[in-house]
Amino acid sequence: MKTVDNAIIMAAGTASRFAPLSYERPKALIEVKGEILLERQIRQLLEAGVPEIILVVGYQKEKFLYLQEKFGVQLVENPFYLTRNNHSSIWAVRDRLANSYICSSDNYFSENPFEREVEDSYYAAVYAHGKTAEWCMTEDDEGYIDSVTIGGENAWYMLGHTFWSEEFSRGFLEILERIYPLPETAGLLWEAIFAKNLNVLKMKIRKYPESRIFEFDTLDELRQFDPSYRDHTRSAILSDLARRLSCGERDILEATAIKTRDNAAVGFTFRVHDKAYRYEYQSNKLGEIEL
Repeated sequence: MKTVDNAIIMAAGTASRFAPLSYERPKALIEVKGEILLERQIRQLLEAGVPEIILVVGYQKEKFLYLQEKFGVQLVENPFYLTRNNHSSIWAVRDRLANSYICSSDNYFSENPFEREVEDSYYAAVYAHGKTAEWCMTEDDEGYIDSVTIGGENAWYMLGHTFWSEEFSRGFLEILERIYPLPETAGLLWEAIFAKNLNVLKMKIRKYPESRIFEFDTLDELRQFDPSYRDHTRSAILSDLARRLSCGERDILEATAIKTRDNAAVGFTFRVHDKAYRYEYQSNKLGEIEL
């Protein structure tokens, strides 16, 4: 058994798919069923006896500062969150990795999945009945992941936290240090680096029922889980748009981020009844577009 040394929570990204709520606050700081999403996860880690929690921040980093005093978490900045993928958050805490939980700040766990002692490295997973576009995994006879594909059918797919043993952490960092300077590494998720090195990075699948781990990529998905968001999105932007369009907030659907060539989100499109609209965040410009 490995005794957990710490938890690394990645909260640096912009979560552009969660527009427009993510324009106003980091996705991790939204309220879900009466609790701040990230605060719930921090409490669960503390309840499990995890002695050290490190939060990697970037986008709107100042909004996370209160967590230092409230929960005693440590903040580490990832200055490259706009130009590199999530492996850069791992890079930012490379001197802190040991027997570590690696967590996404936007997961909702209906039951506490964390423990103080863990048997082996693992990636949490739930089962897809039918086709899925998620990152799917298969395992060998010993339960170790032996293939990872983007998309699959009737398969276990990555969702939620992972645990890295000290051995796994050393192995991953050896690879990351070697490839970090390469231009082609900038756009890679850490999971993609892992998937290319399954022969040396040994990790099992930790299987959970669908009712245990949730992730909300869009406002519409959040509304399915927390119906209070149908009429009250907690968004000044959507409240203003509802007023301008003489509709309810529940009528604003299918919000999709508008991005520039450098992947910066600058607005979003959405639908109200049988009409589609384009909203530009900086200029507060609203216009109707063809469906």
